[in-house]
Parts: sequence; C-alpha cells; structure tokens
Amino acid sequence: MLQSPEPKYSPTAPTNSYIPVKTAAPTMEQATIGRTLVIKGEVSGAESLFIDGRVEGTLSFPDNRITIGRQGNVAASINAKELVIMGKVEGNVECTDRLDIRSEGSLTGDVITHRISVEEGAMLKGIVEVRTPEKKAQPQNQAKQEPAKTMAATAGA
Repeated sequence: MLQSPEPKYSPTAPTNSYIPVKTAAPTMEQATIGRTLVIKGEVSGAESLFIDGRVEGTLSFPDNRITIGRQGNVAASINAKELVIMGKVEGNVECTDRLDIRSEGSLTGDVITHRISVEEGAMLKGIVEVRTPEKKAQPQNQAKQEPAKTMAATAGA
C-alpha cells in the first residue's frame, strides 16, 4: 500500500509544539552605549556594559565587566569587576578582579585592582596598586582590633 508523505494526525502529540534548545553556555546580557551617545552623570547596572560613545561622571558595575570600545571616550571614575580598555579613559579605576588595557587603549588615572594586563602599545599614566584578596580584608581586621586595644589600655589606666 502507498502512504502519503504527509504526517498522520496523532491526538497524543501536538503538531506545532516548541521545545526550547538548551545551549552549553548561558547567554550574557550586555548593554551598549553606541558611538553617537553622550551620557553625563552616574551609570550603574547589574549586567555587562560596552561603551563606544562618550560617558562623563561615574560608572558602577561592581559585579560585571565594562568594555570601552575603540571609539569609546570615558571621563569618569569606574568601579567594576572587570574592565577592558580599547579606547580612552580619564579617571580613577577600581576593579575587584582584573584590568585589561589593550594595545590601542589609554588610561590616565589611579588604579586599584587584583590583576592587571597592559599590552604593548597601550598607554597608562597614574598610580597602580595591585592588591591580593587577603590584603583587601586585612585593613578591616586591623580596624576591628584597634578599638579593642584602646579599650584595654583605657581600662587598665
């Protein structure tokens, strides 16, 4: 018997069902400030940020990455987990993980970070402080111990 190439109707399985496909790597959300945008003020968020325009003020992304594109021009203090600079940055930078200045990038300002990478041809002008995670926690422990010592000395006097 000949059968038609069309699928037969099956009441148990829907014909137009959608099954999402899981990818191996989760998709990362990233906001973008385009080439023609100029932002003045405080910019903060909970996702990664790509800047190819101009930003003046402060950038606060403590748990995410900020990437300054080749056309990016930033005059701001920056707080981020990771910072990649391919454009121009003027301002102080604090990274909780790493700072990466690519060969075409420039940074003028003071830096506090755990890891730093400066490619040949990049420009960096300022004070650089590379901290270890233990060093960051140490001042807090000293601050807690000092009042106890002061109180003990006062009580004994």
